[in-house]
Amino acid sequence: MGGERGQVEAEFVRALGQLAGPIRGTVLVVLSAFGVLSTPAAALPLAFALLALAVVAGAVDCYHGMTGRAGPLAYVLTCVRAVAICVTQPWTVPGLWAPNVLTITGITMQWQWRPRLTVPAVAGLLVLETVVVGFDDAASTLARVVVETTLARLAFVLLLRATRWIEQVRERQVALQRAETLALERRRRDREYLALLHDTASATFLMVAVHEAEPAAVAEYARRDLAVLTGENGAHEGLVDLEPSLRGIAAQSPLAVEISWAPVPLLPASAALALVRAVREALLNVERHAGVDSAEITVESKGDGAVVTVTDRGAGFDPGAVSPRRRGIRGSLVERMESAGGTATVTSRPGAGTVVRLGWPRG
Repeated sequence: MGGERGQVEAEFVRALGQLAGPIRGTVLVVLSAFGVLSTPAAALPLAFALLALAVVAGAVDCYHGMTGRAGPLAYVLTCVRAVAICVTQPWTVPGLWAPNVLTITGITMQWQWRPRLTVPAVAGLLVLETVVVGFDDAASTLARVVVETTLARLAFVLLLRATRWIEQVRERQVALQRAETLALERRRRDREYLALLHDTASATFLMVAVHEAEPAAVAEYARRDLAVLTGENGAHEGLVDLEPSLRGIAAQSPLAVEISWAPVPLLPASAALALVRAVREALLNVERHAGVDSAEITVESKGDGAVVTVTDRGAGFDPGAVSPRRRGIRGSLVERMESAGGTATVTSRPGAGTVVRLGWPRG
């Protein structure tokens, strides 16, 4: 069978080839042992010699099946063993030992070697059987061997086609899964991009509307926003500056937000987006639930990342008493930061305010 085989097909051919040799070798050793027991006493030395040949050939069959080596030797010994038993059958067990050897040899060869090797071998063995015992005595053996070896080959071909079909189905499934994964990734990036657009450019527009910013400052914020949205930062491609987006969110909030800022490294856009959105959600929670009109944001460096802390001195709450069905803190803060490779912890106590600590990267 020419052509390049797929993984499933190649595995099937390899597995069947590994089984065929040991099965043939083992069965023919057992069959030869019974042949020795049925051989007349005068021909026992010849029968034992044939048994020894069967043992040696069987050992090579097993070795080839387990290691894949010595394939040509296994083929030659398979033919020699069958020829020897066929030629000597007038003195051993006529009509019993040789026909069974021919049948088992013909069937197992179909599972192990290609037709260009098996067809000449089986045809030669059948011609030899006819010559040794005559056509009349060999007719039933010839018919049986031809039918059974043909069926064995057909079964092999059908199973091979089934494995090819399985391989094609698997490849289609992999292609569909890959396409679905790519589509989901594109949708996720689109959502992140739209959210990033809101958290950067819209915050800058709001600052320009509320505060009379200098044209140079507006241009600088616009340049930074463009870098965030396009992921272009010169030598730090894909990294963004966290400061303008956080300051924009703080300016957008109706709270009086005091920011304590320490220089932090440039962050991946996805991490910066997660931090900005989490800070925005934390400020919204202060506005809605804390009962105060101010909050503090502290930004610190953390290795190659950053830690952002949002603190209020409001009413506070008991985090353990929050229902699992409410996804505000867990969905908007914790899960969002974890999905970006960061962490989020909320510390609060009734009457003692709330501290939201956001960190990236995790650890």
